[in-house]
Amino acid sequence: MTLADLLRQPDFWRYASIPLIAGIVGWGTNWAAIKMTFWPLEFKGLRPFLGWQGIIPSKAEKMAGIFVDTTMVHLGTLSEVFARMDPERIAAQVVRILEPRTDELTDEVMRRSNVILWDNLPEMMRNAVYARVREELPQVVFELLRDVDSQVEELVDLKELVVQRLVQERILLNRLFLECGEKEFKFIIRSGFYFGFLFGLVQLAVWIVYPAPWVLPAFGLFVGLATNWIALNIIFRPLMPKRVGPWTVQGLFLRRQREVADIWCRIVTRDILTIRHLVQAMIEGRRADRARALIRKHIKLVVDRAVGPMRGLAQAAVGLRNFAGIKESVGETAVEVALEPFKDSAFVTDRADAVAEELRQRMAGLPPDEFQDLLRPCFQEDELKLVILGGVLGLAAGIAQLQWVFGGNLW
Repeated sequence: MTLADLLRQPDFWRYASIPLIAGIVGWGTNWAAIKMTFWPLEFKGLRPFLGWQGIIPSKAEKMAGIFVDTTMVHLGTLSEVFARMDPERIAAQVVRILEPRTDELTDEVMRRSNVILWDNLPEMMRNAVYARVREELPQVVFELLRDVDSQVEELVDLKELVVQRLVQERILLNRLFLECGEKEFKFIIRSGFYFGFLFGLVQLAVWIVYPAPWVLPAFGLFVGLATNWIALNIIFRPLMPKRVGPWTVQGLFLRRQREVADIWCRIVTRDILTIRHLVQAMIEGRRADRARALIRKHIKLVVDRAVGPMRGLAQAAVGLRNFAGIKESVGETAVEVALEPFKDSAFVTDRADAVAEELRQRMAGLPPDEFQDLLRPCFQEDELKLVILGGVLGLAAGIAQLQWVFGGNLW
């Protein structure tokens, strides 16, 4: 029989479809597993059971906690991170942004405390206060940042900062896994077809010898389970490089350690642990009272130094209580404008890059068993669920193949 005759046989294409469909099932189940791991970000459907939310977004708080505990520890301490941001550069940025507004902020504070007195104060005296505040501001800001540098671990809860950021912006949590593991996810999807096709050849041989109705659904179930499981293990195993004949083999993700470290550090330093988010956590987080008190303590010095020789006159003019109120208003205004210097995206990016280089070196130097924690939690949390999902989809495809291709019936 010639090849042309074989191709014209009525059963040829039905039999040939077995490994092809097995490959498609492997590809489809792996593709669905990846998509359902990350999407949708919010629950779609009718709660509690009729619908779906991506596995990672649905457990954002837990996954963010795992991320902090297993990977952020490799950053070093928060003190080290803040030191890399360079407190002196930060202080210079604060002064640069606030200095042009010094007179405006001084007016705001004084009017809030005693508008009649301030508006009726001789212009010469007001100008003297403006000049003194402008003179004292840089020194006070530098002293404040030195104190923050020495106490940053007490002022900011790092885990709270990162978890809140990732829970509020679930897309960032997805990005951490998707961008770091982009090549691995593509491999999982592609490998589903290759492994599925190979299993399909075995399925074809069994079907020819023993065409029982349960064979196709059973192999569909097996292909769906096996392709997911094999792909996941090839990504992370073997943990250490091993020689196999002339080749050195290691988990695909682990072989890209330097490349992944670069991606990971860029996302962490530019979108999660930025100077802006760090300052925001200081003044709005669980330990905000400490940071606010520290800001008030230093900024009140501006009033004392600005008034200087006029202290007695000022206290006589407004009274001791009102003078204390002016100092309190200065502190409150400082807290209110604390984030303004960090709206400058160029400065935030510059400080992020300063931190990222140090972190990149640390991440690239991690041993493989620690480095795999960057991506492994993404799968480990619900690995069994992903494998079972692949099996269910494969089983459904096997039943459909039996009924629509071979005209059989499982029942």
